[in-house]
Amino acid sequence: MDWRSQGVLLSARRHGEHAAIIDVFTPDYGRHAGVVRGGAGRKMAPILQPGAQLDVSWRARLEGHLGAFTVEPVKSRAAAVMGDRKALAGLNALCGLLQFALAERDPHPELYDRTLLVFDLLGESDAWPLAYVQWELALLEELGFGLDLSSCAVTGSMQELIYVSPRTGRAVSRQGAGEWASRLLNLPNCLRGVGDGSLEGVPDALATTGYFLTTWMAPQLGNKPLPPARDRLVEALGATRTP
Repeated sequence: MDWRSQGVLLSARRHGEHAAIIDVFTPDYGRHAGVVRGGAGRKMAPILQPGAQLDVSWRARLEGHLGAFTVEPVKSRAAAVMGDRKALAGLNALCGLLQFALAERDPHPELYDRTLLVFDLLGESDAWPLAYVQWELALLEELGFGLDLSSCAVTGSMQELIYVSPRTGRAVSRQGAGEWASRLLNLPNCLRGVGDGSLEGVPDALATTGYFLTTWMAPQLGNKPLPPARDRLVEALGATRTP
């Protein structure tokens, strides 16, 4: 059994004295683990950093085996974010949530493309948090927990959509909220992909997506808490931590 692809490295951990087990997100083979011989050595360890783009070849005697990777570096992203605390937190949150949410060896090519877009913005554009909140929406959608933010669940209007129902995941307008407004989640423009490009709404957007990641997605994945890396990103961007 063997294949070759490109992928983004999500994690690497030491295996024995010299090897490492890596987790790579690829477009065709999903999140996939394998052993890298010499992966803990001085030559390979600097290459095997979270967020790195790699050319990988995987081989195993049987499909169900862990198997072994040979890797070639394509692009390092660590250097671009090391001097930026927020961007580094974004990189770690992406890696952490992908490992948390994706079943191993289950392809998600569209999510892969969106993921690369955000990775490549980190450290290169101040607007990356806007792409990141859209990425969390895409992650929910990909796993079957998509939100409907196109029109008001109460009135059908597409105007003044400023809330999200925590029960249905549908948008609610100012008029439609009525006396229930205090029980609804905020819907900033950036979460709907509209607005002037301001980062002002990002904290509210992360609080809202965090609610659905925690109460809709996590219970279907063993009800574990979200990765600490996401909490660190939330704090770095000034948002309220998800309960």
